[in-house]
Amino acid sequence: MYVFIVNPISGNGRGEIVWKSIEKILRNKKVNFKAHLTSDKAHAAEIVRSINPDSVTAVVVVGGDGTVHEVVNGLQHKKIPLGIIPAGTGNDYARSMSIPKNFEHALERILSGEKKKIDILHIGERICMTVIGIGFDGKVAQLANESKSKKILNSLGLGKFIYLIIVLKLLFKYKPTKVTVELDDVTYEYEKVWLIAVANLPYYGGGMYICPHAISDDGVFDVCIVNNVSKFKILQIFPKVFLGQHINHPAVTVLKGKNIKVISDIPVIIHGDGEIIGETPIEVTVKKDVLDIV
Repeated sequence: MYVFIVNPISGNGRGEIVWKSIEKILRNKKVNFKAHLTSDKAHAAEIVRSINPDSVTAVVVVGGDGTVHEVVNGLQHKKIPLGIIPAGTGNDYARSMSIPKNFEHALERILSGEKKKIDILHIGERICMTVIGIGFDGKVAQLANESKSKKILNSLGLGKFIYLIIVLKLLFKYKPTKVTVELDDVTYEYEKVWLIAVANLPYYGGGMYICPHAISDDGVFDVCIVNNVSKFKILQIFPKVFLGQHINHPAVTVLKGKNIKVISDIPVIIHGDGEIIGETPIEVTVKKDVLDIV
C-alpha cells in the first residue's frame, strides 16, 4: 500500500489541486493507497510516526520542501521508502533529484518501484535532506516563512521570488560575523562571514545553485562559505548563484567533509531544508545511505 501525505495549502493551494488529479489516476489504475491531508505544520511527521512499516510500499509526499522535511524527520526510525510529487513554492529537493514538475510523470516514476539510497544530514535528533544554511541565508529563510507577501506571490505563480526580494532587503541590514569552523578535525577561522551552507544536494532557496557539486549519495557534504566581501560585491556575486558560477569568486570557499562544527561570535539563525532549526553553535554530520527514495 502507498501512503500519500498531502499538504493541501502548499504552493498556495496547488497541493490540493494536484492531489485531486492524482487520486483519480490511482483509482483508475486500481492502486492500493491511503491518503492523509495535513492540517498544520507538525501534522505530517505525526502521521508518519503512526504508520506500520510492514504494510507500506512507500510514503509519498504531495507538497513542498517544508512538508518533505517534516515527513523525513518522521521517517528517520522507519525503513519506509519515500516518494515526492512536488507541489510547493521552491521544490528544491525535486529540482536537485530531477523529479519531473509534471505530477503524472512524477507519479509514474514512483509507481515503477525503482529505489535509490541517499545520504542524510543530521543535527542532533533532527535531519535534513537538502541544505543547512547558517547566517544570512538562515535569516532569509526565517523572513520568507514569516512573509505575508509569500501568499500573494504564490497566487501569481511567483512564490520563489520572495527569497530574492528578502535577500535584497536584508543585505543592507545584515552584519557578518567571525566564525570558527571545525571540519573533520581541521579548524578554520573566517572573518566577516555572511553565510555558510552545508549541502547534501545542490539547490536551495527556490533554485539557488549554492553547491553545484553536491551529490546525495557520495558520503560527504559540500560546504560553501562566503566571507570578507562588501555588500556591493555581494550584489555582483548574487546573480551568479543561480548558475553555480559564484564558487569561482575569491570571497567564496568550497570544502567537503563528513562532520562540521560552526561557532560564531554572535548567535546566527540556522535553517534546514528552509525550516528554522535554531542558532549557532551547530554540529552537522552526514550519514551515508540512510533513506530509500522511489
